[in-house]
Formats: sequence, structure tokens, C-alpha cells
Amino acid sequence: MSFCNLQPTVQWMQTPGTIPNCPPGLEYLTQINQLLVCQRFDLLEVLSCFATSKKYEVTNSQGQRIYFAEDRSNCFLRYLCGPSRPFTMTIYDNVGRDVITIQRTLRSSCCWRNCSVQKLKVEAPPGEKIGYVYQYFHPFLPMFEIKNENKEDVMKIRGPCVVSSCLKDLNFNLLSLDEEIVLGKISKKWAGFMITNADKFGIQFPFNLDVKIKALMLGASFLIDYMYFEVWP
Repeated sequence: MSFCNLQPTVQWMQTPGTIPNCPPGLEYLTQINQLLVCQRFDLLEVLSCFATSKKYEVTNSQGQRIYFAEDRSNCFLRYLCGPSRPFTMTIYDNVGRDVITIQRTLRSSCCWRNCSVQKLKVEAPPGEKIGYVYQYFHPFLPMFEIKNENKEDVMKIRGPCVVSSCLKDLNFNLLSLDEEIVLGKISKKWAGFMITNADKFGIQFPFNLDVKIKALMLGASFLIDYMYFEVWP
């Protein structure tokens, strides 16, 4: 991965030291309780019908870049399959090392009980599964389960009853398994009246939350974005 075209004025978060039992590259997540995911503005895609690969910057609450993410999925599948398309998101750290891979296979977009609902696999480092994000059936709400590497349920995510990108921020709450305690949230930020569809998500979680769960929440933000907010030609 070449970083020569990244904004030189954006400061990278200082690389933490090695932490026992922490997947390499996730050490950054031990020091924060918020992430901001911003899609990079692409003038070519705004001015034409050409769908370029989507790129994102992941920063902390001080605006320091933690990761750079790139979706190099097939443009043909993007047009053909719309929000159900498969994708592979590669996330890099400040030295260009692949630290997280997020994969979604091609699934039906139907969310009824007997249909094939959406799921996401997260690896950190690439090749080492740390968990999954599964959509599951609910008659009114967007609902997801966060699972560990053994596919055991650990937390849930519940979205609002009406999902629309118009005129307001939307929160997808991170919940305990009994859905009684709100532990964090993924917030879709309204972009305002702009000519671009560039996305912005805020992610909040407890400082002491397992770094694997924090990485899974990052993966969940991309799944939510592609399912509900991506604009299709």
C-alpha cells in the first residue's frame, strides 16, 4: 500500500508498544473510546458515473489518524448487486501494514426469517479470525449480533426503526445480550447539504472493552453503511 497520496498535514496517532494477548495492529484501540470513520472525498466519482474504490480515514477524537481503509471490491459487482454486493475492506496502520481485513460475501438483501441475512467476518491480523457481525430478523428494527471467533454471541446492535440519511444523525446502539444495557453506539453523521455522498460514522465504546470487540464495531460500521446508506446508480 502506498501512502504517498495521503494528506501530509494529518497527524498519525503514535504507535503504541506491544501489548500481551493483543492482536498486532490493535494496540491503538487500547488507548481510545471513540473512533471517527470518514470517507475520503473523490472528485472523479462526484463528477462522473465512474465508481472508484472507496477509501476511508479512521481517526481518534483528537483527529489523529489511526488507520486507513480501502475497499477494492469489483466495480462490476457494485453496479450489479447494489447494497447486497460482496466486499473486502483492508485496513492499514501508519507503516502500511495490513492489520484488519473485513469480508462480506454475496448475500440476499431480504431480512425475513427464512432468507439469507447479511454477515461479516473480521480478521486481525489478516488470516486470523477474531469474530463476526450477523444481521438477524426483527420485524421493525435493524438488528445485528456481534459474535466471537467461535461464533458465540457476545453483544448486539440495535438500529432506529426508520433508517434514512435525511436531515439527522442516526444511532445504532451497542447492547448487552439481554438488550438492557447500552454500552456504546455507532452514529451515522448527517453530511449536510453537500454535493458528495462521502460518509462519516462515529463509534463510541468503553475504554476497557476488548479490542477485538472494538474492531468488530468498526467492521459493523462498514456493514451498516453499505446496507443502508450507500447511494447506487
